[in-house]
Amino acid sequence: MTASKHQRDEPTGTAHLDSTAQLLTRITSQLGTQLSYVRLDGSRRTPRQTPPAPPALVVVAHGSRDPRALATVHALLDKVREERPGLPVHLGHIELNEPLLTDTLAGLAPGRAVLAPLLLSRGFHVKQDIPAALATAPHLTARVAPPLGPHPLLVETLYARLVEAGWDPRPDARTRRTSGIVLAAAGSRDPDSAVDTARTAALLADRLGVPVVPAYASAATPAVPAALRALAARGRHRAAVAAYFTAPGRFATQCAQAAPWIAAAPLGAHTAMARLLLHRYDTTLASPARPAPVQRQLTPA
Repeated sequence: MTASKHQRDEPTGTAHLDSTAQLLTRITSQLGTQLSYVRLDGSRRTPRQTPPAPPALVVVAHGSRDPRALATVHALLDKVREERPGLPVHLGHIELNEPLLTDTLAGLAPGRAVLAPLLLSRGFHVKQDIPAALATAPHLTARVAPPLGPHPLLVETLYARLVEAGWDPRPDARTRRTSGIVLAAAGSRDPDSAVDTARTAALLADRLGVPVVPAYASAATPAVPAALRALAARGRHRAAVAAYFTAPGRFATQCAQAAPWIAAAPLGAHTAMARLLLHRYDTTLASPARPAPVQRQLTPA
């Protein structure tokens, strides 16, 4: 009887000891937490608070059927993350690739965000497509950054790609007199796009000390072959093609094939490109918000 009674009582005693130990552990933990807020001189230390996450950066790429384009964009976003650890970086495409921009925006938690176009000039995508996608995400307080160009960091990337392709970074006077560059861009019907591309061409000409002629793969003139002929007519037979494209694709390949001498690779996952995306993100956050433009309908004549 005694033994069996002891066996029946043993679990109760063990449970009592366990609960006492847990209580002491909890008290010790709470006491340690409170003591961590007290300095050696007896004054109270303010508890550290975890800073809120920064607004998300949503990089908006155009999209391409060329698989090299998507791989290049992912590599560029990896560089952005390396440059700014802790920044939430997302990708959305206007068309042709997943994730589409609307899906990316729908998947974000409510909060602030900056949409940074991975586009080189103003045009329909920047003015219409991206704002339209943003309008489908009322849970976000988001702003659209300007396109990447024109900007000196783009010029530095173009220069680096030309040197990689064989451009002499220190040409002599005779070489400079016979050289020229065609800045090959995608092209747009929006006149602002041509203005932006021409500005980049002027900045690159200042950087290289030779003429730089903008040319286009579609929707605008001159085409790349015509621009090359114009340079040759000026005695600039040593002409290179600078690819004003963010990633490889059909247009970039088509323009490179027209080059009589060297053709540079697209801008790609260059460190300067990552820093330019972050620059657009920072300046957009810092700039005052502007009211949305009033949409006016034209009355047919």
